[in-house]
Amino acid sequence: MSSFKVRDPNRIGVAFIGVGRMGVTHVKTLAGIPNIRMVVVADHGRDRAERGRAVAKAERAVTSSEEAILDPAVEAVVISTQTNTHAGLIEMAIDAGKAVWSEKPIALDLTETQRIVELVASTGIPVQLGFMRRFDPGYEAAKARIDSGAVGRIEMFRALSRDTYPPGLEFLKTSGGVFLDMAVHDLDLARFLVGEVDEVQSWGTVLIDDRFAQADDSDTAVTMLRFRNGALGVVETSRRSTWGYDIRTEVAGSTGKVVIEAPQKTSMVFSRDFGFEADHFENFPDRFEVAYRRELEVFFEALVDGRTPSPGPADALETLRLALACTRSWREGRPVRVAEVTS
Repeated sequence: MSSFKVRDPNRIGVAFIGVGRMGVTHVKTLAGIPNIRMVVVADHGRDRAERGRAVAKAERAVTSSEEAILDPAVEAVVISTQTNTHAGLIEMAIDAGKAVWSEKPIALDLTETQRIVELVASTGIPVQLGFMRRFDPGYEAAKARIDSGAVGRIEMFRALSRDTYPPGLEFLKTSGGVFLDMAVHDLDLARFLVGEVDEVQSWGTVLIDDRFAQADDSDTAVTMLRFRNGALGVVETSRRSTWGYDIRTEVAGSTGKVVIEAPQKTSMVFSRDFGFEADHFENFPDRFEVAYRRELEVFFEALVDGRTPSPGPADALETLRLALACTRSWREGRPVRVAEVTS
């Protein structure tokens, strides 16, 4: 149970920080959540802050994150800024006694992440991290089936993620790399659906865009997983998909399997001349539209009910450790035990 209490469960004061690529998606979502009061939107760019204020129907826009967090009317802070700012903003909000929802990761290193984990544990302030796929209806249903024992003993895990468009060079230079920025979603699902991972072996290469080489990154990667419970897994990651946003997951066990995929965006299939066609999701905002809404709804529901929201900082720490193990395996060309990653 959290010691944090909202003043009015029907009007939770919210500050939103960071109206960038993901921020636009989140402010649209917040505008549709009925039991919150959008107090302030902050972004270091005045124009972006004002656009965010208009979309979220917030009371005001500012260019100072600190000003937004310290506003007396704010009880919860939603953070969607650059990765290297997350930890500092989370800490500032906790020090001010404000609940926090933040995009993943907390930080790109374990030391800073562990510091925030300990801070949250010592204060009891609710903090949730944005691993949105856990809130997709397909993944929620799969988790329920697995937990019920319907698939039996888990034997195999497979996840495939292909982004539609490669990101730009400036983003790549600060993203932390393909395992920390992109594959991390599938690695989090591996932990969520199957359990902790003991050992990884990763390979990565540049097949799509030379900008990845300039950023000392890879655009195409494969990771083998050995789970603590004995199951084995594969994670495939690609930064480009010319046919659309392509996300698929399978968990197979001794008595059944679950498959999560969304092969088409709408339910219409057009058939003629011994063939057929259908549309496809373009990118993450439309494929995971429900998940983006649900992760924030669940956060505010937890605040009202006095529950500790999940996934929290401890989950973020262990998923980061796993992603760092994959990065080390790729760079050093060897299997890496996850437990050996301590920094």
